[in-house]
Amino acid sequence: MKHHVQALYLAGRDSRTPLITKCLVGVIVAYALSPIDLIPDFIPLIGFLDDALILPVGIYLAVKSLPAEVWNDCLAQAEQAPVRLPNSRWAAAAVLSIWVMAAVALVYWLRG
Repeated sequence: MKHHVQALYLAGRDSRTPLITKCLVGVIVAYALSPIDLIPDFIPLIGFLDDALILPVGIYLAVKSLPAEVWNDCLAQAEQAPVRLPNSRWAAAAVLSIWVMAAVALVYWLRG
């Protein structure tokens, strides 16, 4: 799965990737790299559901929405030379703010 996330990262930066697919790939890569899970791992049985089900389904959907030649090129590139994903405080802040906004929206929706 590590190579697939790296290949998706490369596909998201590829100019041949459609804009909507870039958005989907960005969400999936951010979720894969995020230390915050949709379902916390300490919850028995379903805690690892996101790692075992949600992430693979997201990767599958992203791969199916990518042009085949882009996916094959990016996958080959990720297998030949592993990508060193950049460390970015701005990206971390963006992911954290998205999670906070989602939590606030969920609380607002449940209370309203």
